[in-house]
Amino acid sequence: MTAGAAAAVVEARGLTKTYKGDVRALDGLSFSVAAGSIFALLGPNGAGKTTTVRIMTTLARPDAGSATVAGIDPIRQPGLVRSVIGSVSQHTGAVPQLTGQENLIMQGSLHGIRGRQLRLRVADLLERFGLTEAAKRQAHTYSGGMRRRLDIATVLVHRPTVLFLDEPTTGLDPEGRADLWAVLTGLAAQAGTTILVTTHYLEEADQYASRIAIVDRGRVVVEGTSDELKAELQGDSVLLEVPDASRAAQVTSALTGVPQVRQASADGSVVRARVTDGPRTLPSVLAGVEAAGVPVLSVSVAQPSLDDVYLHHAGRSFGQAERIPVS
Repeated sequence: MTAGAAAAVVEARGLTKTYKGDVRALDGLSFSVAAGSIFALLGPNGAGKTTTVRIMTTLARPDAGSATVAGIDPIRQPGLVRSVIGSVSQHTGAVPQLTGQENLIMQGSLHGIRGRQLRLRVADLLERFGLTEAAKRQAHTYSGGMRRRLDIATVLVHRPTVLFLDEPTTGLDPEGRADLWAVLTGLAAQAGTTILVTTHYLEEADQYASRIAIVDRGRVVVEGTSDELKAELQGDSVLLEVPDASRAAQVTSALTGVPQVRQASADGSVVRARVTDGPRTLPSVLAGVEAAGVPVLSVSVAQPSLDDVYLHHAGRSFGQAERIPVS
């Protein structure tokens, strides 16, 4: 099992799931999530992230493999798992006609919380999520960012041990995404809530996740902290922009003959070359491109990114995988 398994609150072991039409959503997926951490399942659309969350939150059954959430089997004891988790899907769960406050009260009542205890929890959550001033407004009047914060607040009324968030920032503007992540990081740090979040935003996983599992074609291809994953790829990336995709393919082919280039791939009109020492290798890379007779519109050298990590382990860029989903 992966690092941190001894203190794992969420574990997946060899999960497989096939849908109609022989669509393999999960293909032996495994990972473990440490208590009080923010764990990101990072992958393109169709990689199997949502299916994983559905299994963990008792909404789907795997064909094979096993899972535990807070030490509980979601297949054998679904009711018990639901009592210790909060789960927010990609679509809002708030009742539009109810106010923000009423949504929280309703959710607390469903969990058997009453009276002063419920009033205090609702007030605390409204304050924590920056919704106090909008508490008495109907949810359908909220902005996208406010609705997402309300969605998360409603599933926290019963103080779950684990919070599952499926693509929580999809559709939000940059400010809304930053505001939501500020709340989530505070929740993990101050309340000790374990958060599993799925995302296809590389920069979010890089900046906010304690640990990342990169998912491709229903499998975890690599897992670690952002720094650990990028440190494995010693060297630099040279990014070359050329006029079009066909010429990018020419450049990729030409760079395979440059000794200093470990790996080269094209994503649209951009070619990414992995090299040992970017500044020193750049002249050789440009010479290879010149020999192919392709003009270069721009060139830059950068340290490894999560996109480089994905390319290294999945054999294609993240952008390519996003355009050709598996399921």
